[in-house]
Amino acid sequence: MSGGVVDIGFVELVAASAFMLVAGIVSWKLALGQTKRIVVSGVRTFVQLLAMGFVLLYLFQYQTWWIVLIVLGLMVLAATHIATSRVKSSVRGLWPAVFVSLFASSMIVAFTVVEGVIHADPWYNARELIPIAGMIIGNAMAATAVAIDRLFADMDSRSSEMFTLVALGATPREAAFPSLKAAIGAGMTPVLANMSAAGIVTIPGMMSGQILAGADPLLAAKYQIVVMLMLSAANTIAIVLACFLTYRRRFAPDGYYLDEGIRPDNQL
Repeated sequence: MSGGVVDIGFVELVAASAFMLVAGIVSWKLALGQTKRIVVSGVRTFVQLLAMGFVLLYLFQYQTWWIVLIVLGLMVLAATHIATSRVKSSVRGLWPAVFVSLFASSMIVAFTVVEGVIHADPWYNARELIPIAGMIIGNAMAATAVAIDRLFADMDSRSSEMFTLVALGATPREAAFPSLKAAIGAGMTPVLANMSAAGIVTIPGMMSGQILAGADPLLAAKYQIVVMLMLSAANTIAIVLACFLTYRRRFAPDGYYLDEGIRPDNQL
């Protein structure tokens, strides 16, 4: 036992990797071509989470405000890279917009929760700030990737309509607005679905973890409510910022819509 939590030995941890055989066997039998990806994902899960555990041990013991902020910045950088790599459409200048969206949304909401709800002391307490920020960044990353992908896919499907609207005098924002609405709605859907299912279909992660650690179920439920609400707010902020910062990438500086045949060849 460690602080009320049942310790998992390394033998049991390695044995748990057998769960990956389920996905591996399905990939092999159906010739999905995902076997290598499954192995790499499993190895990365072990390495990255154990590495994070060691980093957090150091932070909890020797934390200073600037080290905590550096770790948060690195987490946002990694999330930006992953989010942009998930966008199927090739879009120039996407990286800075996604970084700003994730950084602004995660930091605003994380520090609001840490200071206004949990009342951390000091304000940069890594034991509270890092896990909360990590949940926010991870969820905002996934939601942002979905929203941006939907945004540009929808704009491409409406390319003739948008080209006509701009030619008739519409501004880029007016032409892209239906796509912006669709993208923001798509990005918000997963977290809203999770909120609807919480407590009926699922016992969410933080609540489950606290119960396993021996916390009072009602206290765990209160924490989970705060988590779900903060994720909803952070995801919405990140999605709206990302969509409104990136939709102009499909337009020329003078406002004309760049159809696929006239877009810059050197896409990033």
